[in-house]
Amino acid sequence: MKTLNTLSTVLLLAMFSGNVLADIKLKTVAEMEVKKTNAKGEVTIKREAVKTAVPGTEVIYTIKARNTGKQNANSVVVTNPVPKQMTYVDGSAFGAGTDITFSVNDGKRYAKPNKLTVKDKDGKEIPATANDYTNVRWTFNFTLKPGQEAAVWYRAKVK
Repeated sequence: MKTLNTLSTVLLLAMFSGNVLADIKLKTVAEMEVKKTNAKGEVTIKREAVKTAVPGTEVIYTIKARNTGKQNANSVVVTNPVPKQMTYVDGSAFGAGTDITFSVNDGKRYAKPNKLTVKDKDGKEIPATANDYTNVRWTFNFTLKPGQEAAVWYRAKVK
């Protein structure tokens, strides 16, 4: 049985006018959805922090970026690797007002899914699938003002 030993590492590049790094603080949370039934038989789904995850468990990674500086942050970019023991869940990345791209080569190159390729066992270029993604990147299309926070997320399944 595999367990989820580490949370993903988050990298951030936040820039504002003058190409100076902004003061952006990140918080990453790994959660899983748990179904609960109350005394009336009503089912609710709640998110709980991941303590242990077995193969097949779906984990939701939420990354919150907060501008703790005194200046606006433009062109904020948040990248997050998909943990090696997990596979990205197709179509699950979200970030309001962001452009989302993926990498299949550990972050060396990012593109939209329809532009990504990998080599098959014979060395032939084929379209990449969500199982090939190694990293997710969100580029904010808005200004993150001082004190403002924005969240992005994706789901990954334990192999």
